[in-house]
Amino acid sequence: MLTELEKEIVKKLQDGLPLVPEPFAVLAAELGISEEELLAAIKDLKRRGVMRRLGAALQHLKVGYTANAMVAWRVPSERIQEVGTTFSNFPEVTHCYERRTAPDWPYNIYTMIHRPQREECMAIIERMRQAVGIDDYVVLFSTAELKRTSMRYFCD
Repeated sequence: MLTELEKEIVKKLQDGLPLVPEPFAVLAAELGISEEELLAAIKDLKRRGVMRRLGAALQHLKVGYTANAMVAWRVPSERIQEVGTTFSNFPEVTHCYERRTAPDWPYNIYTMIHRPQREECMAIIERMRQAVGIDDYVVLFSTAELKRTSMRYFCD
């Protein structure tokens, strides 16, 4: 369970860091705590597994990454963990999920790749294919972005 302060910290962090030389000092002041207390709380949230990571998230379309490939892979059930781990270790893979199959859709691992050009996506997909030896996959390129939002926690 999270304390009220921890919830407030999560709310502040999900709004993004201010673009100033000492962003954590600004957040700490807004929360009424010291920067050291804020950083210790963030480290504790990570240690407890509440937060997985703290990092920058770019809007890929705004920085020129217009080729967005979702790759659906058909992976034998006994290889799910191995293949998923291998795919997750590719720095170009932004998402890697296991999903249930359907009668007419046998794919169970999904990866997402964002690049400036489709050819770059295809080259990465080929490296992934070679790394795991899986030849049964389908590449789905986005044609339009209809909605993009981040998950929000502890909203009022």
